[in-house]
Amino acid sequence: MAGPRELEYLAGVTGAIKSAIESVIEGKPEVVDLAVTVLLAEGHLLVEDVPGVGKTMLAKAMGRAVDCTVRRIQFTPDLLPSDVTGVSIYRQERHEFEFKPGAIFANIVVGDEINRASPKTQSALLECMEEHQVTVDGVTHRLESPFIVVATQNPVEMEGTFPLPEAQRDRFMARVSMGYPSANAELDMLGHHGEHDPLAGLRPACDANTVRSLIAVARAVYAADGIKEYVVNLVRATRSTPELRLGASPRSALHLLRASKARAAISGRGHVIPDDVQALAPLVLAHRLMPSAEAQLARRSPADVLTSILGQVPVPAPRVATSSNGSWPA
Repeated sequence: MAGPRELEYLAGVTGAIKSAIESVIEGKPEVVDLAVTVLLAEGHLLVEDVPGVGKTMLAKAMGRAVDCTVRRIQFTPDLLPSDVTGVSIYRQERHEFEFKPGAIFANIVVGDEINRASPKTQSALLECMEEHQVTVDGVTHRLESPFIVVATQNPVEMEGTFPLPEAQRDRFMARVSMGYPSANAELDMLGHHGEHDPLAGLRPACDANTVRSLIAVARAVYAADGIKEYVVNLVRATRSTPELRLGASPRSALHLLRASKARAAISGRGHVIPDDVQALAPLVLAHRLMPSAEAQLARRSPADVLTSILGQVPVPAPRVATSSNGSWPA
């Protein structure tokens, strides 16, 4: 279980990371919180919204806030899988093949407009995102930790795009929409960003080694059996409701628990509570669900169905934590 000193250190570092990102992204603290949570939970983030609301800026700011390797991939219809993963080149002078790493070999990978690449290129990310490795010509190459893909897509401009298949969406731990800023935030943006590049003055808050240590602390956060059962019950409820023709996968349950641990750690707690699960469930599960025809006719989105499920699945009661019975602390 994560100790108080470790949690205090984690809260301080993550606070500095969030402050650095928020110096660029005005008026979206909840989006920044989710991005840092996904980073500590070893997941990947899908940012989906209309043009010009700061999707790519969020990904770039996150890369600048952590002093580690950052690569940006502009997804286009002519992008090849080898451009992402890398390719083996034959060196005639040495009579051997040499592997040239692709853009995926970085700690933070910014995938801009991921739905503009062909399905073949999109599928090149599957192994990378799930197993943190790349296999080219039968040789496996490990991706260095921390590793996170922050992908963006535009849901309203569908011409020349390839919607992400269910298997690809399931690799993303969470999906978030930026939304338009408030009037005050938009005024601040004009004042702060109108004369200079906001990323130019952003200084890293930590490095890759620090993030690796924070990930280890988040992993050690305690999740009682009652919390795990609650996660499983939520996921299984999405598979049995007639309003959904595709429910959440077992991978989504694992992602929800990991994200809940990271959220608890950032909040300074060494244990997960139901509030963590409830706050993250819409962000972690909704993009994996497919509504039934009846739900579509009733204009019920997967998020609406999920809200109903959260109100129906019983919440575990708090008890005093002990290592023997696996209960969660009040």
